[in-house]
Amino acid sequence: MIDIWQEIYGTIRRNKLRTFLTGFAVAWGIFMLIVLLGAGNGLIHAFEQSSSEMAMNSIKVYPGMTSLPFDGLREGRPVELDNRDVEATLQHFPQHIITAGATLWQGGVTLSFGPEYVSLHLTGVYPNHIETEAVKLIKGRFINEMDIKERRKAIVLHRKTAEILFNKTHTEPIGQFVNAGSVVYQVVGIYNDRGDSGSSDAYIPFTTLQLIYNKGDKLHNLVMTTKNLTTEEANTEFEADYRKVIGTIHRFDPQDSGAIWMWNRFTNYLQQLEATAILRVAIWVIGIFTLLSGIVGVSNIMLITVKERTREFGIRKALGAKPLSILWLVVVESVTITTLFGYIGMLAGIGATEWMNYAFGNQTMDMGFGSSTVFSNPTVDISIAVQATLTLIIAGTLAGLFPARKAVSIRPIEALRAD
Repeated sequence: MIDIWQEIYGTIRRNKLRTFLTGFAVAWGIFMLIVLLGAGNGLIHAFEQSSSEMAMNSIKVYPGMTSLPFDGLREGRPVELDNRDVEATLQHFPQHIITAGATLWQGGVTLSFGPEYVSLHLTGVYPNHIETEAVKLIKGRFINEMDIKERRKAIVLHRKTAEILFNKTHTEPIGQFVNAGSVVYQVVGIYNDRGDSGSSDAYIPFTTLQLIYNKGDKLHNLVMTTKNLTTEEANTEFEADYRKVIGTIHRFDPQDSGAIWMWNRFTNYLQQLEATAILRVAIWVIGIFTLLSGIVGVSNIMLITVKERTREFGIRKALGAKPLSILWLVVVESVTITTLFGYIGMLAGIGATEWMNYAFGNQTMDMGFGSSTVFSNPTVDISIAVQATLTLIIAGTLAGLFPARKAVSIRPIEALRAD
């Protein structure tokens, strides 16, 4: 066995550049596969993280502007959502609606406790807001139905806001009263967002904000959680029926997609699942073809090696060398090159994914109405990397078999005549 390793070492040493270039192709193939898998996992993990943080069976409705004339009214009319839309949502679709609520904002509010103060936005919400958004309650409670019904002056603060107002005096926030101009709110909860918009917003009951800040019956958007809508077709049909109901209230054409904009998280989720599956397949196809290019390089270099050593193999056979020993010599050389450089490529690939995780592991993107995690934990499971490397080694073995069989089939008399 030692003789075989000495021969392989001698062959590699005599052909350093050729061996290096061939090995580089192998290492590059496994490196690119692992990096592509890592980058793909970063996107997929971000999608899965966002999906787990929010209710996927939710729909948000935003007001728009009519783009079609209807019932004697011209296009270009702004549509303003109001309390009637929340009531109509619950009344007309009991078989599909679990909860319905709305959101309203009031900016430029200064909140104070003693000498400490902070400027922020107040967001009026319904209890279902905590289900549909990336809001994590860490202390106390969230806005409840009694707050909505009685228009209570209850407030839920962000963790950072609570720290600014209460940390210097070492005061427990829950139960304390904070001032917003001439209005006093009681702190009932502390939350911590998970990367969504408005990390410094304070939440108060929707009805309270409408009353105190003279918003009338208007709202900024409507949000609902749904049931019995398990397919994209069912959701599309529901959206069409919903447009008819809201269109009747606000007098716009149900076919007018510009009048209201509906963001259906479930249909987006299904589409993203399909995109995720396509992404996985694409990554593996690209990676495998990259690996194949390295394997072809190994096969080619072994063919060249066999051609160069034709006379040597002929002499070996004339002296009584068994065909299996020659076959074994060529295959072992092929596997050695593939394993060595494949292992280097695997380590480099794992190192690259760890660097990506360190540098870009929790990337978010501003979506205009919020921010979303778009890249998270771009790493590859070590078992996947090892499996890919083992696959490469097996392929390298197969790549060496054809040249090895050619070497075995050489007749001694023909080999001795070779140049």
